[in-house]
Amino acid sequence: MSVEEIAFEAEERMEKSVTLLVDQLRGIRTGRANTGLVESIRVDYYGSPTPLKQMANLSTPEPQQILIRPFDPSVIGDIVKAIQTSELGLTPNSDGKVVRLNVPPLSVEQRKKLANRVKELAEEARVAIRNIRRDANKQAELEQGEKILTEDDLATCKDEVQTLTKQYEAKVNDIADKKSAEIMEI
Repeated sequence: MSVEEIAFEAEERMEKSVTLLVDQLRGIRTGRANTGLVESIRVDYYGSPTPLKQMANLSTPEPQQILIRPFDPSVIGDIVKAIQTSELGLTPNSDGKVVRLNVPPLSVEQRKKLANRVKELAEEARVAIRNIRRDANKQAELEQGEKILTEDDLATCKDEVQTLTKQYEAKVNDIADKKSAEIMEI
């Protein structure tokens, strides 16, 4: 593998780590209603667990409410059951056509717990990025040991990977800071 290939592969993997973090943070509650809270809830739909976003129209008509309008009204009971068994802690209200979720404001204690969860997820992403850096450096050293890369190429590759690591760690920090600020916002 060349220096460019090693750096490109590392960058792709780092981008996936950041994308995973964003997806994980989407499911964390803030003070406002957000359809991201319920998008990934799996509903038993004709025997197969289906993400809620694939079987219903999700919207937030009010700042503290999520409206779930299923494409097939016969599954409302299954949707209500899935929400109740999820770890959201929200009580669904159904009128037979739509499901409404009222999102109560968070207490200060809940906000702090959620902000700490954001920090944990961000640290996991940073660790994943550092592991990718380690793997890329090992690959470069292996290539240099097999005489495919020169010592200068090895140094160049390690510098590129370190630059990518700093860049993606900064992205993770920005994303986590924004989410924490959103959670702590009253």
